[in-house]
Amino acid sequence: MTVSRRNLLEGVVASGVGTMAGVVGYGAGFERHHLEMVTAEVPVSGLAPDLEGLRVGVLTDVHHSRMVPADDVARAVARLMAAAPDLIVLGGDYVTWGDRQFVGPVAELLAPLAAPHGVFAVLGNHDDDRDMPAALAAKGFTVLKDQRTVVSVRGTTLNIAGIRFWTRRPGPIGRAIGTTEGTTLLLAHDPRRLTEASALGVPLVISGHTHGGQVVVPGFGALARRQFPVVAGVARRETTSIFVSRGIGTIYVPVRINCPPEVAVLTLRGEAIP
Repeated sequence: MTVSRRNLLEGVVASGVGTMAGVVGYGAGFERHHLEMVTAEVPVSGLAPDLEGLRVGVLTDVHHSRMVPADDVARAVARLMAAAPDLIVLGGDYVTWGDRQFVGPVAELLAPLAAPHGVFAVLGNHDDDRDMPAALAAKGFTVLKDQRTVVSVRGTTLNIAGIRFWTRRPGPIGRAIGTTEGTTLLLAHDPRRLTEASALGVPLVISGHTHGGQVVVPGFGALARRQFPVVAGVARRETTSIFVSRGIGTIYVPVRINCPPEVAVLTLRGEAIP
């Protein structure tokens, strides 16, 4: 019989192992491997009619390492491919601390990802600027390093811009975006770039980096919530929408509590510009 995440957690508490050690054991042994498929409809200001209903797959913060096994990554890839999105974006941090021994292996694990309109990737703060993008590009992914590409979807232009984690000032971000004509999707590993994106009038940002907090304390929330404008999910600032993924892997400790890993599929919905 399959045991659900909720039943297992209730069992831990009911059995009297509701101590910190019991909760951490649950987070390390079960929840960090309990992958969820998240679906969300995201409002996009000025979305071209032909882009209505476009489905964007999101996979980020893999952190393939000794703490994040290949099986977890392969399962995430399989779940996202089963959802058959129209295009896929990868949000960075494919390895941890730039560990080069996992660069080739994580690229191999991600290699099955494919979508009708392509797979687009940006780099996170744990990725080096040479080996990781080269490994991803060798698998046919478009790696955006402070630059923009144009995709034709149903005869309509979709601008996809991507910035490095360390690109933070409005000037370089604006140059990477390059245009405000048509619909622009900005891939930014760090959700704090929502500030610059909103000022530049970018209608949609997709980010990761936070791991959703990784540890979410009941009654308190994510420990990382004060550092970021959005820790997880869909949010809005003026005419800019953002989606922040909880990601796949873990950092510092191999534990997730009240914050399971996820892959996501976003459905874009048009919204008139105020």
